[in-house]
This record gives sequence, structure tokens and C-alpha cells, in this order.
Amino acid sequence: MLTEKEKMLQGKMYDANGDSDLIQERKYAKSQCFAFNQLPPDEADKSHDILKSLFGKTGSTFEILPTFNCDYGYNIELGENFFSNHNLIILDCAKVTFGDNVFVAPNCAFYTAGHPIDATERNKGLEYAYPITVGNNVWIGGNVCVMPGVTIGDNTVIGGGSVVTKDIPSNVIAAGNPCRVIKSV
Repeated sequence: MLTEKEKMLQGKMYDANGDSDLIQERKYAKSQCFAFNQLPPDEADKSHDILKSLFGKTGSTFEILPTFNCDYGYNIELGENFFSNHNLIILDCAKVTFGDNVFVAPNCAFYTAGHPIDATERNKGLEYAYPITVGNNVWIGGNVCVMPGVTIGDNTVIGGGSVVTKDIPSNVIAAGNPCRVIKSV
């Protein structure tokens, strides 16, 4: 029989509050995010160390401006030269992978977690998590939400305010709610 964490990591319906390991892992991530968000601006080395220890993988060069919040941290992988402006949220119940040279504007969110449409199932506290992948050389505009299971291709720009509900190919500019391809680049 699978644990709730194993179900989560396999993209199956799971109960996030029905597994003491998941609860403890979220508490740890929240405490690390709190520590990161409270550091003075001149302690960039400390902030870098906190995130390196929290994330599953980082490149040698990355910067995330406070505030930052996540669920677990260990499901986040950053490529080289990653930059995020203020107010980044990553609900990383599944893997969230960013390629090299990714730039994220303020107030962006990456949500791997979702809930059942059926109210009875949803009211049981069940959820699912699908991975998000962002390719290389991607620019995400301000106030963008990327939803569970989405892949954004290389060399792509996502316009500000977009809600990305489906995969976006490489070499395009896409925007809107729902986000759709506007033109090739």
C-alpha cells in the first residue's frame, strides 16, 4: 500500500494532511521560507544558502527576491542563471523544473497541486499534483499563474497576467486567460 507521499509523487490522488511526513516536510519548508524572507538585503549569501539547502537542485548562479514561498522545496530544480523578482510562489507537490536563463517577473505562481471537480472527493481533502516544466531562455511576465501539468518550451515569452493551463511550445510569444500562442519568434 502506498503512502500519501508516494501517491503525491506518482501523480495520484492523495491526502496531504493524512501523512505525518508530508506535514513535517511542509513545516520545514515554511520555516526555511520564513527565514529567507526575513533576511536583510545585505545578507544575500545567507539567502542563497537557505535556498540551496531547500531546493532539490540549483545552478551555481540564481537569484530569488523575497518574498518566496513553497510547499516542500525538494521538488524545485533551477537551471543556471535563474532570476525571480518579488513574490514568487511555487506549490511543489510535484516536480517544478526550470531550465537555464529563466526570468520570472513579480507576483508569479507555479501550482502543481489541484483538487477534484467532484465536491464529495474535494471535501475529503484529496488533491493531486502534476509536474511543471519550464524550458531554457524563457521569460515569464508579471502576475502569471502556471497550472498543474504544464510544460513551457524553450525561447518562449509568457505575457503578463496570463493563466497557463495547457502546454506552450518553444519559440513563441503566448498570453491571455487561458494563455494561447500569439505569434512565433
